[in-house]
Formats: sequence, structure tokens, C-alpha cells
Amino acid sequence: MYSCTKTCTLTGLEGYPVDVEVDLSNGMPRISLVGLAETAVRESTERVKSAIRNSGYTFPNKNITINLAPANLRKDGSHLDLPIAVAILSCDENLDMDYSSYVFLGELTLDGKINKIQGALPMIISMRERGYRKFIVPYENRHECSIISDVEIYPANTLEQVISFIKGESQIERCFGNLKREKVSFDIDFSDIKGQENLKRAMEISACAKSNILILGSPGSGKTMAAKRFPTILPELDFEEAIEVTKIYSISGILDDKSLITKPPFRAPHHTASAVSLIGGGKIPRPGEISLANKGVLFLDELPEFSKSVLEVLRQPMESKEITISRANANVKYPCDFILIVALNPCPCGYHNSKIHECNCSPYEIQRYLSKISHPLLDRIDIHLEVEEVQYDDISSDRVGESSAVIRERVKHVREIQKDRFKEKSYKYNSEIPEKEIKKYCELDSSSKKILEMAYKKYSMSARTYNKILKIARTIADMDNSDKIKEDHLLESIQYRTMGSKYWGN
Repeated sequence: MYSCTKTCTLTGLEGYPVDVEVDLSNGMPRISLVGLAETAVRESTERVKSAIRNSGYTFPNKNITINLAPANLRKDGSHLDLPIAVAILSCDENLDMDYSSYVFLGELTLDGKINKIQGALPMIISMRERGYRKFIVPYENRHECSIISDVEIYPANTLEQVISFIKGESQIERCFGNLKREKVSFDIDFSDIKGQENLKRAMEISACAKSNILILGSPGSGKTMAAKRFPTILPELDFEEAIEVTKIYSISGILDDKSLITKPPFRAPHHTASAVSLIGGGKIPRPGEISLANKGVLFLDELPEFSKSVLEVLRQPMESKEITISRANANVKYPCDFILIVALNPCPCGYHNSKIHECNCSPYEIQRYLSKISHPLLDRIDIHLEVEEVQYDDISSDRVGESSAVIRERVKHVREIQKDRFKEKSYKYNSEIPEKEIKKYCELDSSSKKILEMAYKKYSMSARTYNKILKIARTIADMDNSDKIKEDHLLESIQYRTMGSKYWGN
């Protein structure tokens, strides 16, 4: 006796169809599972056996062969429990309904209940692209899966409910696309920041162009406070971006099942984080912090406290906006299009060049502290800003600064200008302009060219720094509603790249 059910397995964000084939034959009772299955799948036979018995069905006392096809594709995840159980029972039970058009996803408990699984949304999307339209999924994944409106989602609580549905004895109520977009709201606001107008200005520029930013200053100068409020001035994610972010969080098992993620993510890993936790990995590679920050913000506080080897792994993802993780068992690719914000003190004690506190660090200690950050990494950060301590007049003032909502509207406006400019291109923002098109979009007049030439020679800039100055100047011009880059736009952009020579040398 032979039966076959459909399911899916994930490699990165991409799902691939899997046929669960079961053959029952006379002979010594045993279960053989073949088809390049990982540990979670190999263990499923014991869960399936108990789930079938405890659901009131008889487990076949025969030689059972289970094949997961295609055999050259690695299968991982406990969601194969349900399709295996259905395939086994379909050999013995009278299943009148044609279930070949259904895709089964679900982890079984020993008593036959169906548990929530990770990665349900990317599986649904991938299988939909291959023509599948009917899915039986765990009840707890129903909202997540129903975001795709042109497929049929049937959420089930138990194995018994699924078999009864297949037999035509009962119905499973279909879940329609009623997933609500998360209402973007914050408990914090940019108006909480007292003073530091130059910091707020730099952050608005960064938000407009999706540029990376480095903030250097003494303890208590508001670096972390401002970074935490940065997401409040970012526009909410559009539908495609929200789907991509939600898929990543679904795979990671940290998705709030009741809402689509429309708020730009904010990730702030501790400085003890390993390279694997940052970029992703594992035997079956999972997303790391840089992918969880996709379409949002990755904040690294106390930057020199991170391991130098950990920081260096950021260089390639910052350029390519994606990370490819190669392991013996898998080769997966995850998106990591994030805005990097880094904050650090100017020295180990934190008070070098402070106007209020005395620094006790020797020049060697300062150099050793800052040398943990390499020039190639610094070169990839668009905006470098030094902030001073907050003045008493600012912190004691009753004056309320601009709210996040006001700044966010300006950011939206500038981003729309960029999207309209690049509507025929594969990129959307000034920070993404490829080198070959910089002259086209960042044209300078003769006097501005002389200014940039002087700065380039004085500060021994790299070609990458030169290009980033032009991109930031283009953004500042957009914020000024100017079609051309003027001298004041360029001068402001240059000042965001000269701080490094003071601390790290040319």
C-alpha cells in the first residue's frame, strides 16, 4: 500500500516542495525513514507513532518505509510530523477526500495535538509561488499564514481533526486574510532629547538616505538615548518590506502571530555577542542580528568593547546588503539591509577632550582603545559625529524639541524625492547609488569641486569616502529641496567625514 502527502522544507528564506511517500508492506514491524533527514525529522517517527495511537487510530503493525523526496534535498524541522502521520494513516484509513492538493505543515505532540511551527509564512509564500493553494497548518500559525490572501488556510488543533476533515466527516473553518498591520507607535520620542541639535540633524540625514552613522562622545552625552529613538523617525515599512521582515522573524521563531511587522526593527546586541550570533549560522544556518535588523536599525553600543574579529564580519554585509552563510549541511542567503548606528567613548575612561571632566588615560591607552576599530570598517560608515556633553541650560530648559512625528514626515518627503529620482533603477536611496552613476546624480559646480579636492588631499581620503561625501551632500540638498548640490551642502557633508583624522589619523 502506497500514499503520498505534500509538505515543504526551508533553506534560508526559500521553501522547497517535499513529497512524503509511505509504503506499507508485510514483514517484520519496523519504520525506515530515508531522504536526507536531519535529527528533528528522524525523531518524528516516535512522535507520530504516539500521536496516532493517542488520537484513537491504530498504528499499522507492518514494515513501514517513509521516503522524503527529493532525496538530495536536506530536510529539517518538526513540521514534517503531520504530513508523515497523514500519509501513514491514509494507507489504512478510508480517506474519501482527495487530499493530494493540500500542503500539510505541523508538529505533533504525543497526544495528537498540533504545535506551532517556525517558518510557516515563508513556506506558504514559497509553495504558493509553485502553484499550491491549499494548506493545513497549526491553529497557532493561522494569522501569520493568512496574510497571503489568495490561498486557502485551514488551521487545525489536532491530528484527529485533520483526519476527520480529510474523510469528509467534519469541516475545518478556513482562516481568511485578516492579519492586521501593526499600528506604529512608540513609548519614546525625539522630543525627549535635550539639546544636541547637531546629533539630531545628523540622524535625520541618516534616516533620509539610509546612511550609517558613528557617534563618539563622553558618557551621558545622549548617544544611546538618541540611537534608541532613531526608529521613531523612520517611515513604517511598505507591504513588501513588511513581508520580508516578517518572514525572517517567522523563521527565527520570534514572530508575534497577531500582527504583520510594519515597524522598522531595532536590534541592539550586547558587546559580548559572537560572530555567529551577529551574522547568523548554526548547523542549519539561522538568521543573525544583522538579518533581524533588516529594513531597520542595528545599534552597536560601546563599539570598542566588541571583539575586533566580530566587527570585521560586518564589512561585507554592509556593502552587499545580504549575507551568505556556507556550512557543510547548507548554503543559505539572508537579507541584511540595515542602518548601522555605532556609539563609543573617545577613550577608556570616556572623558578625552571633555570640557567638564578630566581624562586619566595615557595616549597609548587611548590609541590601543580606538585601534580596535579598523579603518576599513570606519570607511564604510557614512557619517562620523562627535558630540559634547549636554549643557545645563539645555537639560533644565522647558523648551520642547521637535517630535518624532514631525521629523518622520520630513524623512518621508525626502525619501519620496529619492524614490521618484530612481524610479527606473533597482535602488531607491542616495546611499545606494552605484559608483558609475555618482557623477550623474551628484554633479558639482567648479567651486564645489575645488572644495572637495582640498578636503580630499588634506584628510587623505579614500575613494569610498569621496563617494560617500557626495551621496550625503546629495541627501542634504534633497532635504533643502534643491535640485543641485550647493557649497553649503557639500561643506556640511565634508564635516561628517573629518572627525576620524582627529582620533584615528589619516
